[in-house]
Amino acid sequence: MRASVFIDGDQGTTGLQILARLSGRRDIALVTLPHALRKDPAARAAAINDCDVAVLCLPDDAARQAVASIRNPRVRVIDASSAHRTDAAWAYGFPEMSPPQAGRIADARFVSNPGCYPTGAVALLRPLVEAGVLRADAPLSIHAVSGYSGRGRAGIDAHEGPGAAAALPFQTYGLALQHKHLPEIRQHAGLHGRPFFVPSYGAFRQGIALTIPLHASMLQRPLTAQAVRELLAQRYRDHRHVQVLDAERTQAMTGLDPQALNGSNDLQLAVFGNDAEGQLLLTAVFDNLGKGASGAAVQNLSLMLGLDETPTIDADDLLEQAA
Repeated sequence: MRASVFIDGDQGTTGLQILARLSGRRDIALVTLPHALRKDPAARAAAINDCDVAVLCLPDDAARQAVASIRNPRVRVIDASSAHRTDAAWAYGFPEMSPPQAGRIADARFVSNPGCYPTGAVALLRPLVEAGVLRADAPLSIHAVSGYSGRGRAGIDAHEGPGAAAALPFQTYGLALQHKHLPEIRQHAGLHGRPFFVPSYGAFRQGIALTIPLHASMLQRPLTAQAVRELLAQRYRDHRHVQVLDAERTQAMTGLDPQALNGSNDLQLAVFGNDAEGQLLLTAVFDNLGKGASGAAVQNLSLMLGLDETPTIDADDLLEQAA
């Protein structure tokens, strides 16, 4: 039998992307509610208690309420909100984070999908902290620029709606230094200190370029850019969705394109450096709607259900979609 998957919030930015990635697969039976019932608590509770896996694409409070409505002990959950990302009772849905993490996700009843920015930050920082290379209390700064879809429907409407001509080409936000991703980054990167996190939106639909500058004083011992590059490459060598650029490709780059991996579930890491000055720059490029949200959710779903990540598409469904 096919696993039944209920997407609660399938008309939001993340939900629509998950729906598109799963549509046409023969190994999953998608469950969605008619438009008139999408906000009906009874209909949503019935659907969530009658599925194998519920994928929550909801605001934090609504996600907590949805979880509280579960009475069926066999229902499993992937929560795409930030409500449970630091909850020890939930498996953190970043399979590449550590060697046993994919197994934890596969066995978990409750999985919290990572935030988009934390995906890049944790991927870069955690291996260095665990290897004893980066001081866990280092005074870090994390800078990231996301496409406007990171704001959800409001960002898309602002840049693609009637008032698009007045949309800001670039906007730095989170100026109170209380961004909700900070606790998630600290916990899953293994940091003791509180990093500065400076996020921005650009006038492009999707994609992220995230950078973390490091000075030699932040390291436990002197390391060249190549040594850090090799450490990351070794860590992710068996993970198909994480690419660590080698020295040749890195040295040929003159800039970061945040849109380079749009439409994929891949994460591209690179290490730039000025060894003579003791400076390093860690970078991550990925799709905020791919590895930063919907792609990650589908990857986690495949692990939980023991399915191949490569979709099995029904030919009749493809013909219907084309029509």
